[in-house]
Amino acid sequence: MYVESPAYADLSTMPTRFATTQVGGGRGVSVPLAWGDEPVGTASFLIEMIDHHPVARGWVHWLVADVPASVHEIDEGASGTPAMPAGSTELPNTGGRIGYGGMQPPVGSGVHDYEVTVLALDVEYLGVNPGASLAEAHAFTEGHVLASATLVGRFGR
Repeated sequence: MYVESPAYADLSTMPTRFATTQVGGGRGVSVPLAWGDEPVGTASFLIEMIDHHPVARGWVHWLVADVPASVHEIDEGASGTPAMPAGSTELPNTGGRIGYGGMQPPVGSGVHDYEVTVLALDVEYLGVNPGASLAEAHAFTEGHVLASATLVGRFGR
């Protein structure tokens, strides 16, 4: 299984437009993603974007559940719009808002790795409530992950 973005390569610097508007040049638009080669039996996908830098402590920037198995891409800026895949559910980010939350690493904290992971699941719907956290979503995926793929983008100020 793979996940990629037409906007940046794995382990490369992410364009500033994906950062929050508080970052110079940031527009807060969600990253475009494409994935595929999932195993037979995949019924849905879970997408997560997490900053694992020690300062960020696992900050969730984006969490999307119940992406239909027929979907293999999300367009740039789709978060919070009708362009999100029908049937998918955007869950709260660590900032408390539903949908994508742009990058905003503290000045001087170095380069942060923003890890996008797409999990192929054998269930069509996770059954998480709309306010579910990453930990709650992961609890629902237990025993249902068929495969996963990760893309890492880097960004610092």
